[in-house]
Amino acid sequence: MEETMAEEDVHQWRKEIVPRVFTLVSSKLQQRDLISLLLVSSSLYRTLSSYPSLWQALEFREMNNAGVRLLSALSLKRYKQVKQINLEFAQNVEDTHFELIKNKCSSSLENLEVLNLNGCQKISDKGIEAITSACPTLRVFAVYWNVRVTEVSIQNLVKYCKNVIDLNLSGCKNISDRSMQLIADSYHELESLNITRCVKITDGGLKCILSKCPSLQSLNLYALSSLTDKVYKNISLVNQLKFLDLCGAQNISDQGLSSIAKCNYLVSLNLTWCVRVSDVGVIAIAEGCKFLELLSLFGIIGVTDKSVEALSESCQSTLTTLDVNGCINIKSTSEVGRSGSTLLRPCTAMSAAFETSGDVVWSMS
Repeated sequence: MEETMAEEDVHQWRKEIVPRVFTLVSSKLQQRDLISLLLVSSSLYRTLSSYPSLWQALEFREMNNAGVRLLSALSLKRYKQVKQINLEFAQNVEDTHFELIKNKCSSSLENLEVLNLNGCQKISDKGIEAITSACPTLRVFAVYWNVRVTEVSIQNLVKYCKNVIDLNLSGCKNISDRSMQLIADSYHELESLNITRCVKITDGGLKCILSKCPSLQSLNLYALSSLTDKVYKNISLVNQLKFLDLCGAQNISDQGLSSIAKCNYLVSLNLTWCVRVSDVGVIAIAEGCKFLELLSLFGIIGVTDKSVEALSESCQSTLTTLDVNGCINIKSTSEVGRSGSTLLRPCTAMSAAFETSGDVVWSMS
């Protein structure tokens, strides 16, 4: 009898306890490891497959044959409620894969919220139309560095995906003012926009965004040298802005910066190579942006110790990183930091918040 009870206990342990433990552990595993667990036993396969929360993300970053892999995965029952797909820098992803997904398993994308197509340079407007038409709940869309994407993709994005709040179009050089107008008219709740190196965008296009997207918290305008003070004056319209990258904004002056200073909740500001800026503009930022944590003045010869002193007086309780590499008119290590007695000290690397590098970065502690 004891042997029978022992066998029953072992059976119950194998049937109930082990799968339950594996389920808990699986929620912390990478996708590849999770899939490997399916091969342990048929009972574990059934158990893990029955938990939709384990199969809400598909990770194909930098993988080969990612298009075929994605199509195969979405054909499986366990991926019927997928919420995130990452194809960043994945290989062999083409328009035909997205068209097949649209025709054969579009229902699997009905709950998709995040789609990362960064670096998928074989995807064109045709592929974007196919995939976005199947993603009505999409909220985050990234298509970094795709020169094949045009206004047609944006037309389809706003047509099919009504709830986007985070949009990365960095390096999409064929995106123009018309695309900005479409985005502004459709996404009033937009929180993050990256248009780095979208060189066809002018003051008019950015003005549309600033006028109609008051919820913006992150705006990346890196390497858009043609924009002028005329539009920078409107940045104050998005007064909830926390992150602003203006690296290479060669036309911004103290006047434009004084308007940006009205963004009182700004936490991170990149002014690298904004060569027309002087102490006047930086002092305005210091006085207006009391929550500033990261500031890059890299390469600006018009700023002096006066700027550092102003930052010391106004931002000493928040400012943690200040990049003054190349600021040849800053002569002394003025007191800036979390307390009046803390001196700026050299730091080996700039915060990842800025797309720049420098040998001299002052970090406050």
